[in-house]
This record gives sequence, structure tokens and C-alpha cells, in this order.
Amino acid sequence: MKQVISIWIVFFSISSTFGQGKVITDSLTIAGISRKFTFHEPAASKKNRPLVFVLHGSGGNGNQMMERVPALVEASSKENFIAVFPTGYQNYWNECRKSSPAAANQLDVDEQAFFLEMIAYFEHHYQVDRDQVMVIGTSGGGHMAYKLAMTLPDSFMAFSVIIANLPDQSNFDCIAQEKPVNILITNGTLDRINPYEGGEVILNTGSFGKVVSTEKSLSYWADLAGYTQKPSLETLPNLDPNDGKTIEKYSYYGREKAVTLLKVLGGGHDYPNDIDIHLYSWNFFKGLMQR
Repeated sequence: MKQVISIWIVFFSISSTFGQGKVITDSLTIAGISRKFTFHEPAASKKNRPLVFVLHGSGGNGNQMMERVPALVEASSKENFIAVFPTGYQNYWNECRKSSPAAANQLDVDEQAFFLEMIAYFEHHYQVDRDQVMVIGTSGGGHMAYKLAMTLPDSFMAFSVIIANLPDQSNFDCIAQEKPVNILITNGTLDRINPYEGGEVILNTGSFGKVVSTEKSLSYWADLAGYTQKPSLETLPNLDPNDGKTIEKYSYYGREKAVTLLKVLGGGHDYPNDIDIHLYSWNFFKGLMQR
């Protein structure tokens, strides 16, 4: 299993304008490796703001991810939270999939230290609310979000995992604390990369090993939260009837943690069209903050 060693220093800082606030690129050195992150700082000055990490998929980077979610960036300005877009080591994350061929996995890059030091950075420089730190992750970034939920559950308020299932036992390489968390999972039933029913994950770079089904991924978190009954079911409005997709929402509420699945019927390894999943994730987080 992977061990965690951390060292950090600020490496450099670049700022630019984007919308109503500034975009800043900075980095930390973790165990001798420089790790970059880009974030949108709202123009309005406010303490105790929420902090939202938005994680790119395998092969992407933080700047690309920021460009793909303009509505979330705009919301961060209007609603005074800081959206942060980190970049994985060589554009990949060291998540819990043992079979990942990524250099981040092979070198056992210290992701937990990276995220903890980013949180400390934003506490120090921007006085964010330490109790309102959230994560949204897509595909490989979703696997990174799972890793943070399993290994650092007390460091984050909630998670949104998009098009990713948990690795199966033969492919699992994390020390899970097995604590309940607030989590939203969004998966498509026709996803050929992250199979809804479980199976092997194949990308251009090779096999990332097997994952369990979406139902088992959901059950893992529901069981930890202590839910024994069936989840409630709601069908979301079908705002794009021509895309061949509909969304069923399965929710566990009533106990300390909220566990929810958006099952995208007909969805592939992509975002649903009927909702902006990043804004939906932010609204999921806001609902938790208002409880």
C-alpha cells in the first residue's frame, strides 16, 4: 500500500483576468515534485468562502478543465467560492487503481499531501472555510475524488464523482478509512470506458484494471452512511429529448450523510445534456451547507 510523505513550498505565481475575477496559476513542491494548480479568485473580498476542487480526467490538465466549465467559474464569482483546477502529475492522477499505467501511479506521487497543502495554501492566503471544502472529479479525476473520499474523508465536506466507478478488490491500492461521506455519483448506462455494470477500463494508454458496478459503488457509500432502505427515486426533467438520454436520481437522505446517484439512461463517457453537472454539483454542495 502507498505511504504518504509531504514537503511543500510555493514555486511560482501567475495571474490573469477571467470574467469578473482573477485567474491565478501557482504551484507547490511536494516531496521534490512541482505540482501546479489554477484557480479563480472572486473579485469580491470575503472571508470564510467555500473551496471547490475541480479535477480533470486522465490526460487533461487544470487549465483545460477551467475552460470547459465557464458556468461554474461564473458562479464562483457571483456566489463567492473559490474554484481550483489542479493538474495531475504528467496530466494523470495517482488514484486507487493499482493497474494504472500512469507515471503518477508508478512513481507513487503523493496526492494526499498535494491536496492537504493546497487547502493550507487557501486557508493562509484567502481565509477559506476549512469546513466547506468540496471536490468535483471527472473520469480519472473522479477516481482521484474517490481516493480523497476514502483516504481523507475528514478533510472534505462533500464529493461529486462523474463517470467513474470504484476499483474492484484486485485493482484496489489505497488504505480506505471506511468512513461515510456526502457524495454524488453520475454515471451513464452506455459508458464503454467506465462500464456501468463494472469491468475493465481501457484507455489509449492501456488498461487501468477493473472497476465494480455503479450500483456497488453507490452501495459502498450508502452502507458506510448506515442506510438500509431503498433510495428514493426521481426522474429529472428531460430538457433535451433528442439526445436519447434521461436521468434517474436515486437519493439516500435522512442520516448524517447524503448519498445520491444520477443514473444517465443512454449516457456514455460524457456529461449529461439535461443538466450542467458542475453547477448541479455546486447546488448539491450548497444544499448540504444549508442543512
